[in-house]
Amino acid sequence: MALLKKWRDMAYSETADKGKLQKMWADYFLKEKEIYIDLLSSPDTEVAGSVKELAEKYDVDIMTMTGFLDGINDSLVTPNPIEEMEEDTKVSLKFDKEKLYKNMVAAGADWLYGLEEWNDIFDADTQKKLYKEQKSSTTFKREGAKIGRNDPCPCGSGKKYKNCCLRKA
Repeated sequence: MALLKKWRDMAYSETADKGKLQKMWADYFLKEKEIYIDLLSSPDTEVAGSVKELAEKYDVDIMTMTGFLDGINDSLVTPNPIEEMEEDTKVSLKFDKEKLYKNMVAAGADWLYGLEEWNDIFDADTQKKLYKEQKSSTTFKREGAKIGRNDPCPCGSGKKYKNCCLRKA
């Protein structure tokens, strides 16, 4: 069975004990943060190796490394083959800095996009700009003008909107 399937079955299990699952995620987030601190301290250095080698390098188990690889994959310069990944699969952690920062913002991971190491990569203005770009990219924008309650109904009935189609909605 591919590592990713094992990870997802374990991490998103509906039948697992909720307390154990919460503890697993709390431990995972601490380890994830440590790995990101290391990666961000040398952002231009490519870290690569097999899944097992990277797990040993960062002193985490294979499943934790698999979860980390699943999380960072969309931020990598070249995505890893995570769907069929095994312990001996060669992977790279070479990430696109802007993509990684924005994906951390999108995930609501303030403990990651708020890391001090980002200050050596982007100045405060750039961090604010990237944050705003990410947040505005997911904001719904209304097309056209808003119909007021007392405006004529757009269906053409001649009635006020509040007495016509607003009631039907």
